[in-house]
Amino acid sequence: MARNNNTDNRAVIIGLGRFGGSLAQALMEQGTEVLAIDAREKVVQQYADVVTHAAVADSTDIDALRQLGVHRSPRAVVSIGADLEASILTTSVLVDFGIPNIWAKGLSRQHAKILDRVGAHHLVLPEHDMGERVAHLVMGRMLDYIEFEDDYTLVKTAAPAEAVGRPLGDSQLRTRYGITVVSIKRRGEGFTYATADTIVRPDDLLIVAGKSHDTERFAETT
Repeated sequence: MARNNNTDNRAVIIGLGRFGGSLAQALMEQGTEVLAIDAREKVVQQYADVVTHAAVADSTDIDALRQLGVHRSPRAVVSIGADLEASILTTSVLVDFGIPNIWAKGLSRQHAKILDRVGAHHLVLPEHDMGERVAHLVMGRMLDYIEFEDDYTLVKTAAPAEAVGRPLGDSQLRTRYGITVVSIKRRGEGFTYATADTIVRPDDLLIVAGKSHDTERFAETT
């Protein structure tokens, strides 16, 4: 019987550069069973004691990946570095295997478009995404910034003066800015869900959701 993808904690990481290596370690720390693959023997040796299993293999070789059991994994990440051809071919092999969740690292937007057309389910552009995120933090009033699909973002920011001392339902922030206050953190306390009756205090931190331009406009008022 096939194992449920939500409960099967296996993951395959193909490519052990800075991104792939860091991801493999982070997944291991979360309790994930990680199979790490790279064509470079020296690199694989560095992770032999870090991950569940590390193997030297040509990731474009279907038979080699089958022997390692890659085709049975519920999720895989293609994090190959500068070899665009290997990245694309490897992603294609994983798609042919029918792996239900495939993440692929793009080196550029053009590369990411090709990976998308090949069949990758999720695209990652680490340098571009991090650069964009840091730009928002450096130039804006945001304390943290996460962007999702369709230009949707979550932002952590201070409470604006216009909302302080009033229930959220009375402040009409959603009407004015097109955003939703999802959660509030008070000093010395954890995050709690925000409701229409939540009264905002001067030192509150807000988690706000909405379209990027709306959350940016709201953050500038704080």
